[in-house]
Amino acid sequence: MSEALIVAGARTPIGRARKGSLVDVDAQTLAIVALGETIRRSGIDPDLIDDIVLAESMQGGGVIARYVAHRLGLKEVPGLANNRHCAAGLSAVQIGAASIRAGMDGIVLAGGTESLSSTPQLLKSTPASAREPKPWAPESHPDGPEAPAWDMSITVGENTAREAGITREQADDWAFMSHQRAAAAVSSGRFDDETVPVEVSDGNGGVRLFARDEHPRGSTTREQFAEMDVLHPELEGATVTAGNASGLNDAAAAVMLMSDSAAAEQGATPLARIVSWASVGIDPVLTGLAPTKAIPKALHRAGMKLDDVDLFEINEAFCSMAVASTRILGIDHAIVNVNGSGCGLGHPIAATGARMVVSMVHELRKRNQSVGCVAMCAGGGMGSALILELL
Repeated sequence: MSEALIVAGARTPIGRARKGSLVDVDAQTLAIVALGETIRRSGIDPDLIDDIVLAESMQGGGVIARYVAHRLGLKEVPGLANNRHCAAGLSAVQIGAASIRAGMDGIVLAGGTESLSSTPQLLKSTPASAREPKPWAPESHPDGPEAPAWDMSITVGENTAREAGITREQADDWAFMSHQRAAAAVSSGRFDDETVPVEVSDGNGGVRLFARDEHPRGSTTREQFAEMDVLHPELEGATVTAGNASGLNDAAAAVMLMSDSAAAEQGATPLARIVSWASVGIDPVLTGLAPTKAIPKALHRAGMKLDDVDLFEINEAFCSMAVASTRILGIDHAIVNVNGSGCGLGHPIAATGARMVVSMVHELRKRNQSVGCVAMCAGGGMGSALILELL
C-alpha cells in the first residue's frame, strides 16, 4: 500500500466574516490563493496533479475545485466538492489520502475554502407547488427542541456542557486561554511561514496585503469574558456566550498529497505522512462529544495510544466541547490547541480542518516533535480525527 505524504501546505490568514479584511474576497478567490501557493511550494509540475478535492460548506453548491483548476490553468485536472460541515476540510484531506493509499492517484491537492462573508441566500418553495419562494437552508439533521438544527449554541455548546458537567467558568477559562495563545502566535509571527498574504481593498481605491490572522482578541481580559451575556438565559446553568464560541470567519487552506513513489519520482521532499483517520456519527444531541469517539478510533487504526501523540488540536466549535473532550480522554491542556483554535484563531467552516493539518505540520516541525492529532465535531452529529507523523 502506498503512503500518503504531505509535501507542501499553505493557508490564507483568517479574516473576520462580514466586517473583516476578507469581506469582499469570495471563496473561489481564497481557494485560488491557497491552492496556488501550495502548488508553488511543492515545486512539482501542476499538470501532474491527478485530482483536486476541495471542501465547501456554505457556498450554495457547485464545484469550486473545478473552477479553481480552470483559474490556475489546470484544465485537465478534475475537481471534487465535499461537505461534512465543520469537518469538511479534514475530510477532503482524508479523501485525497485514501485515493493515494488505494493506488488510484499519485498526486492530489486537497483542502477547503470558506467565505461566510459572501454566503449566498437560498430560496425554496415549501411545498414546491406553492410557488412562494422563501429563505431556506438545508438542515444538518432533523430539527428538534433538544438539538435545534440551526442553533449550534444549544446543539453543541449547551448540550455538551450539560452532559459533561462543564461550567460557564471553565468554558470562559478555555476561551481566554485560546485567545491569548492565538494572539501570541500571531504577534510573534509563528504562523507566517504557513500563511500566504491575500490582496484586499485598502478602502481608498487601492490594494493592500492582508497577511496575518485578525480574529484573536489578545487584549480581552478574563474579567471581560465573565461579563458577557449568555446566549440562552432561559436555560438553567447556561454557559455559552459570544466569547466562548468559535468565530464567524473567512479563509482557505490546502495540502499537496503524494504517494511515496510519486514523491521519489518528482524529487519532492515529504514533510509528513498521513497515518490514519476516522469519522464517526453520534446522536445530534451529543454532537460536541464526537471527538471523544473519533480520536480513539483513529488512534486504534494507527496502532497508537494517546501517550504516543505529541500535540493535539481539537477545534473549539464551542469551548465547552474542547474542555469536555480533554477531560473525558484525559489529555493535558498543555499539548492541546497550543496556538488557539476555533474560538481564539477562528473557524472558517469548510477550511478549518485543512487549516488544522497545515498548522499541525508546521508546529510539529518548530517543536522538533513527531506525532500530531487533529479532531473536530461537525454539524448533524458527526466528528472526525486524523493522525499524522512528521518525517
